[in-house]
Amino acid sequence: MIEERLGKLLREKQLTIAAAESLTGGLFSKRITDIPGSSDYFLGSVVAYSYFAKEKVLGVPKNILEKKGAVSKETAFYMAKNVSSLFHADIGAGFTGVAGPSLQENKPVGLVYISIFYRGNTSIVEKHFTGSRREIRDKAVNEAMNLIIKIVGG
Repeated sequence: MIEERLGKLLREKQLTIAAAESLTGGLFSKRITDIPGSSDYFLGSVVAYSYFAKEKVLGVPKNILEKKGAVSKETAFYMAKNVSSLFHADIGAGFTGVAGPSLQENKPVGLVYISIFYRGNTSIVEKHFTGSRREIRDKAVNEAMNLIIKIVGG
């Protein structure tokens, strides 16, 4: 499983991670914590579904939410960067997107932004996944885990 591979890498490199989840609703955190001993590297998460939570808990600027929307690369950037700061984690992962079954902010189902903040640098990917709500969320989590492994050097 990808979460085992990620956990092993984080443990070996003595890195910590935190997540800011909107689209995934806690699925990333669940899969990370399904692995025994994940408390060695997983510090916590914020499931920020509302604009209020994104702004007040994760510090996404109000003007970004108003102009770009909750589903945007800019929002994903702030989610990852600020959750890393909030938990004092080496890595912050941010997820936002449209899992469906209907459009959100006039953006299509399957549009996903994943942001990884690591050592002062941010990588943001835009994906267009197909499938059910559950499949889109699973694909987003798998994509993020693979991206983190690539960035960290595994």
